[in-house]
Amino acid sequence: MRKPRHTDIELCPVEAALNRIGGKWKGLIVLRLLQRTWRFNELLRSLPGCTQRMLTNQLREMEEDGLVHRKVFPEVPPRVEYSLTEIGQDLAPTIRAMCEWGQKHIHGVEPDFESVLQSAS
Repeated sequence: MRKPRHTDIELCPVEAALNRIGGKWKGLIVLRLLQRTWRFNELLRSLPGCTQRMLTNQLREMEEDGLVHRKVFPEVPPRVEYSLTEIGQDLAPTIRAMCEWGQKHIHGVEPDFESVLQSAS
């Protein structure tokens, strides 16, 4: 179990949320998983600059937090797929709002949430 970023997260819902979804890769992972279920390596390839170790750690934390479901298929070689849980899917409006904020305030971002979802596949 990782150490919370802040000691009083139960006093502030924003801190509690950032403890679960903060960081460089979690938002992008959620964005990808909002589209569909992904296998590990294809998810890794869709995140240029993310290392295998970092993706593994982020997915494990998100699984512990109940945001991501990890399904292991009993095959040789093993196949693992990742998808969002219901709690993880509840992040869709948050990701949409972040896309809209980026569109409004940062030059050169994708025009809307739907095009971001399509270009992430």
